[in-house]
Amino acid sequence: MAASSSEARLARWRAAFKSGGYRLTSARVAVLRVLAESQQALDATRIFDRARVYEPRLGLVTVYRTLETMLALGLAQKVHCPAQCARYAAVEPGHNHLLVCRRCGRVWYFSGDDLGALMQAVAGESGFRVEDHWLQLIGLCARCRAEMETEGAV
Repeated sequence: MAASSSEARLARWRAAFKSGGYRLTSARVAVLRVLAESQQALDATRIFDRARVYEPRLGLVTVYRTLETMLALGLAQKVHCPAQCARYAAVEPGHNHLLVCRRCGRVWYFSGDDLGALMQAVAGESGFRVEDHWLQLIGLCARCRAEMETEGAV
């Protein structure tokens, strides 16, 4: 699935913040803009560095608070990368999952997972009521694989 344009994301996110009763300060908009424009999953410090271009007075605490609000509103998701800080990526409309390149951090969206039978089996065996799930596939994108082969690192 193709990702939304950054302007479409940003407009959707602004509307979600407003309808959720959140103020859209220049600092928050700077954080939103960075994540809306990125095709990579970014950690909070990278978001902070990039957002300071738009809002030089931005504080790191504001970045974390804005990210938490985005998570609560379903606008962003945490991307768990082994042995690294959590990264954040935009959520696309609909039920999608992520492919994440462990080398460059780029994300791609895909839909369709046939986890229904597995979730029912696990719930039946454990007595656990499954309410939601997320799926992230981590590996190497074609570009990074090609670069690594050229470097002789594979």
